[in-house]
Amino acid sequence: MKRKSNPRKADRENPVWTKETFARARKARDVLPESFGAASAAKMLKSRGRPKSGRARTSISLRLPSETLARWKATGPGWQTRMAEALSRAV
Repeated sequence: MKRKSNPRKADRENPVWTKETFARARKARDVLPESFGAASAAKMLKSRGRPKSGRARTSISLRLPSETLARWKATGPGWQTRMAEALSRAV
């Protein structure tokens, strides 16, 4: 059985912050400017996430018969792309 933690028990690794502790605290960008500077933040934003595609897509909600959807999914990975291409050709 897991023990219940005692909030009154002192935690040496994570002591309670007092007003004096907050007064001594410094901002992360002051302590590590190479990691938290404006240039570093801009670089991080550019490199995060999925690369942008040249062809933007719009998310929609579409109700299809379950049999139709099952047949598309049965064609394997990439079925959504193939469905989009078939719709584009039909237009």
